[in-house]
Amino acid sequence: MARLIKCDATGPVKLDPSPKPYFICACGLTKNFPHCDGSHKACRDEPEGKTYRYGEGDRTEVSDKPAD
Repeated sequence: MARLIKCDATGPVKLDPSPKPYFICACGLTKNFPHCDGSHKACRDEPEGKTYRYGEGDRTEVSDKPAD
């Protein structure tokens, strides 16, 4: 079953365990969850207040208004 999850973060969460930093995905786009793989770069230019659906290399704006 597919799931649509709203995330508003545009970058990872940095954890600082020893001996090196560790990054956890906060945008929901990584293919290696929970590890950040840099996929957040695709959502950095999103305008405030818009919602997008991401697919195989593309981004589509989604309306939050219910369909008639």
